[in-house]
Amino acid sequence: MELELEPLHLPSDNERPFVIAGPCSAETEEQVMNTAKQLASYGCHNFRAGIWKPRTKPGGFEGHGEKALPWLQQVKKETGMLVATEVATPEHVELALKYGVDILWIGARTTANPFAMQALADSLKGIDVPVFVKNPVNPDLELWIGAMERLNQAGVKRLAAVHRGFSSYDKKIYRNLPMWQIPIELKRRIPELPIISDPSHIGGRRELIAPLCQQAMDLGFEGLLVESHCDPDKAWSDAKQQVTPDVLDYILSLLVIRDEHVTTEGIVQLRKQIDELDNQLMDLLAKRMRVCREIGQYKKEHNMTVLQTSRYNEILDKRGAQGSLCGMAPEFVTRNLCVSK
Repeated sequence: MELELEPLHLPSDNERPFVIAGPCSAETEEQVMNTAKQLASYGCHNFRAGIWKPRTKPGGFEGHGEKALPWLQQVKKETGMLVATEVATPEHVELALKYGVDILWIGARTTANPFAMQALADSLKGIDVPVFVKNPVNPDLELWIGAMERLNQAGVKRLAAVHRGFSSYDKKIYRNLPMWQIPIELKRRIPELPIISDPSHIGGRRELIAPLCQQAMDLGFEGLLVESHCDPDKAWSDAKQQVTPDVLDYILSLLVIRDEHVTTEGIVQLRKQIDELDNQLMDLLAKRMRVCREIGQYKKEHNMTVLQTSRYNEILDKRGAQGSLCGMAPEFVTRNLCVSK
């Protein structure tokens, strides 16, 4: 189904992308107000803080719940910023709206649960509030879209998707792998849906926030959801991925915002070259697949195993080396090459 969407109409600066910033968790009233006032002084219009913070393992700080909601009310009163928090249950929705929270977001673990999403959708019927939906923890685009469809069917029309990366057992550079192809495919399928990047959760380290913000802008994302804390080293949760308001302002000041609509004759000609090369590539791949089928038939007729290890290693080594000489990473070549043995 197609989503029936309306514009978010949330405040932002013309020179910068739409930004929601604030601490991972609302720890104390002083911490919330200190961070909010600093962010407001740098021109931030939208404040975020976690009120309910269930952690991967029990025992850590899991938020103050309703006790902290008046702190968000005070932020609105003293700074004029809109305020946002995560909701995971109908009770969270009811309390957040009771205390005047302007923007709700749904976390990755909740998005992955259709039962939880339907319960949230039912609780939001007839309520006009922007709802941001983070991608599920697993790389499943249909599950992500399905979560937004449930909300949309309940009448929520001011929707946005939040790209926070995907969990992986094999942790390397990022806390959550970006897998940029998934939000790009979401943008292709639902071009009118705003996509917001969450560089804090993708990177997991504050030094990665700046390059991830720029990459999101390069891909045409509409905004950023960034964790900012007045004293991040002392944060009660996710300390390593939070930045101070002044550092966030510096990161935003360096962003280059691209214009996806501007084109020139030069890029048109380059795209024509790409189209011609793609046509040649598809023709070569079709010929290669025909030979692969012949090899498969030969192995079947001669009772050979499908995997010929020596031949497999030979091709990986040769093509990896060729890829390096041609300026491509060997891993890229071996991952994307359809190998016949």
